[in-house]
Amino acid sequence: MIEINGGHKSGSGTIVRDAVSLSALTGQGLHITNIRTKRDKPGLRSQHLKGAEACRQICQGRIENAKVGSKEIRFWPGERLCGGNYYFDIGTAGSTALLTSILLPISIFCEEAATFKITGGLFQDFAPSAYYLKHVLFPVLHHMGIDAELKILQAGYYPKGYGSIQVKTVQLRQKLHPITLLEQGEVLRIDGFALSSLLEERKVSDRMAEACQISLRAKGYNPAIRVIYDTKQNPTFNKVSIQAGASLAIWAKTENKCLIGSDMAGALKRSAENIGKQVARNLIDDLETGATVDRYLADQLIPFCALADGTSEYLIPRVTQHVETRLWLVEEILGAKTQIKDNRVIIKGIGYQR
Repeated sequence: MIEINGGHKSGSGTIVRDAVSLSALTGQGLHITNIRTKRDKPGLRSQHLKGAEACRQICQGRIENAKVGSKEIRFWPGERLCGGNYYFDIGTAGSTALLTSILLPISIFCEEAATFKITGGLFQDFAPSAYYLKHVLFPVLHHMGIDAELKILQAGYYPKGYGSIQVKTVQLRQKLHPITLLEQGEVLRIDGFALSSLLEERKVSDRMAEACQISLRAKGYNPAIRVIYDTKQNPTFNKVSIQAGASLAIWAKTENKCLIGSDMAGALKRSAENIGKQVARNLIDDLETGATVDRYLADQLIPFCALADGTSEYLIPRVTQHVETRLWLVEEILGAKTQIKDNRVIIKGIGYQR
């Protein structure tokens, strides 16, 4: 049985998410202790619990002590990874994107295609947005051989949630390709979405987009940000959000096929103008480091690179706790070899094959 100290490194929910997902792939039992002990609300939260339960369902395994607040769980994966159609309701505004991050490494190795409908939050702090997954993470994973698509069905924000996405994955019939991104290259274009729900009268989407464009143009870029208002008259989504909210997401594409993104959700007392400026600032900061991935993709790629057949290398804006934590986990659970040289992440994958 794999023993993982959930209080090690960042001590975050990332440890639970990655450990359970990778356990399901290796077929090894997992024992996690000290879950999220460094957090204000330690132990499993609803979104972590739902992620572990989703993994259990797909691999037909079992979990011990799976309840909100648990600081210790045991997970025994089954022998099969079953595709098909699934529905997971987080039950809170917990991140649908983070739940997707648990399911993706498993679903591509399922015995058949898999479709997940997930209900919860789509746009909130401390998690990538649905737009970021769709336009940054998924396209990069496509270069590694992963066929996955995401559709936003209904916007959902903190604190009520009730947003929904649909994720479809196709069975991987070969080993994952490693990825090499060592030169950023010239920025060819910057695209994005400025979305707000039930806030058309205050012109929130326009204000976010304008502030962001002004900041980017000051640096010589010419962004194309699409303004979207989520209302009954707009057929963009299946249903209108049940509460007001906003999100801005942008991404830069370079001549060397790098995708570097930045996003932020609306929040109480957070003005549309400040969101626009900060999202632009974060993108500019990451671009100016010469990195080939942004601060979020830096750690999100790690599990996939560890499963790939060969050595992946890419440049990150800076070393974060999340990067260190996920590198530690893929070494502990998969036996991948990793290192960081300055801001270059090097991962020798295990060439995983089901």
